[in-house]
Parts: sequence; structure tokens; C-alpha cells
Amino acid sequence: MVESLIYLTITRPEIAYSVSIVSQFMQCLTNVHLDAAKMILRYVKGSMGHSLCYKKCDDYLLNGFVDADWMGNVNDRHSTLGCCFNMGSAVISRCSKK
Repeated sequence: MVESLIYLTITRPEIAYSVSIVSQFMQCLTNVHLDAAKMILRYVKGSMGHSLCYKKCDDYLLNGFVDADWMGNVNDRHSTLGCCFNMGSAVISRCSKK
């Protein structure tokens, strides 16, 4: 189930953080993690009619945003990096690395 959620983040970027947290526990899934995965699926099912709307822009400037959290995760003390690149009003690339 978690593998399917990872695939779903390609088209639903708003669930990427929740899926990444659940996928950290894939080696030893418990009922709590399975319930969290089901909750994510219920959210996706309930928000099927919602979509992103991009506006027409006159200026197509490339903007980039980066944020880092050094050893901020209290569970494993790993660093997290996130970035997002926009062209006009559209997100053209995003990344999140632990």
C-alpha cells in the first residue's frame, strides 16, 4: 500500500510529506502506520474534485526556493532539504531529500 502512495505523490504533491513519514516505517509497519496510510487514501478519495489552477502570466520568470533543516528530526537526527522551482505561476520542479 505504501508503494502505491509513493507513486500517487507524482500527481498529488500535497501528500508527499505524509507519505514520506509513513514510508520511513515500511520495514516494520504496525497498525498505527497502516491506519495513517488509510487516512491518506481517505483524504485523496475525498479531494478528487479539487485541482490546481495555474493563471496565465505575462512574465515567465524562473524562481527557486530552498529550505534546509539540519538534524531537525528528533527520531533519527538526519537533515532534510526541500526545494521548489516556479516558472510564472506554475511549479515546474520540486524536491525533498533526507
